[in-house]
Amino acid sequence: MTTDTTNPLIFLMGTTGQTGRLILEDFDKKPEGVRIRVGVRKEADLQRLRAEGRDAVLFDLDDPRTFGPALFGVDRMNILTGYTIAMTHQTKTVVDAAKKAGVKHIVNQGVFAADDATDSKFCWFALVEAYIEASGIAWTHLHPNVFLESFLSVSRPIGGTFSTFWGENRVGYVALHDLAAVTAKVLRDGPERHGSKDYYLSTETMTSSELATALSEVLGRDIRYNSLDAADMEAHFKKGTIAVEDWYARSSLDLLTQFADGRMGYMGTVKDDVPYLLGRPATSVRKWAEMHKTELLSFVDQPQA
Repeated sequence: MTTDTTNPLIFLMGTTGQTGRLILEDFDKKPEGVRIRVGVRKEADLQRLRAEGRDAVLFDLDDPRTFGPALFGVDRMNILTGYTIAMTHQTKTVVDAAKKAGVKHIVNQGVFAADDATDSKFCWFALVEAYIEASGIAWTHLHPNVFLESFLSVSRPIGGTFSTFWGENRVGYVALHDLAAVTAKVLRDGPERHGSKDYYLSTETMTSSELATALSEVLGRDIRYNSLDAADMEAHFKKGTIAVEDWYARSSLDLLTQFADGRMGYMGTVKDDVPYLLGRPATSVRKWAEMHKTELLSFVDQPQA
């Protein structure tokens, strides 16, 4: 571990995942003025990161015994959990540990939700945020809407067609590299500038047909969409096409039902704090598609099953 104590020590979790990896890359591009410690769950990742010269420690959200050594001397940290009910006990235990370790600022990645949201996953996030705020540690909550990167994973345009589950309802999108840059910015600046702040990241809203048009224009191909609904998703779950646990399936179906009946209509709104935090416009859908054009075209050129 580094012996330098002049700069704040920032603890990052989740750096082997898609969002955490981008946060770490942002710090690698601008390492001045901070120290970075990385927590990982697997021994192989620990050894790889240490071989790269990083301050890396074992850290497992399901094993509180790893928290003390990982958070020793830490000034600021991000909290990045999975979208599961486990986030409630994971966050409770890690926040308790952060308080013992003297952490001064927590930056938590949440969801783009209304205060009175009733979808179960959104309710879990609300409970997590309330516990963080009650801890007495300075906090900042980030609220991203739907990730554009879903078009590289669950909504790939295979054979030129991608699927959506909300008909012609509008949905707000954000690029993960914008979310990562905002996270890094808030951690760099610290609680004096960002304490007790909620930041929202919903850059641009589109319907499924507007998305198809935008992707067609950028990729130079005829991109179509397949409009599905909650019943279609339920059929995928029952067939095993989409492998998830029962509780997650029920929550996802509830979310789509509430979206269709209007209770979650706020997900189709723009609320964009990126320019205020980064001093530049957030990444538009078309700009994002241009950045990922090669990868998107590789899906378009695949035959449909």
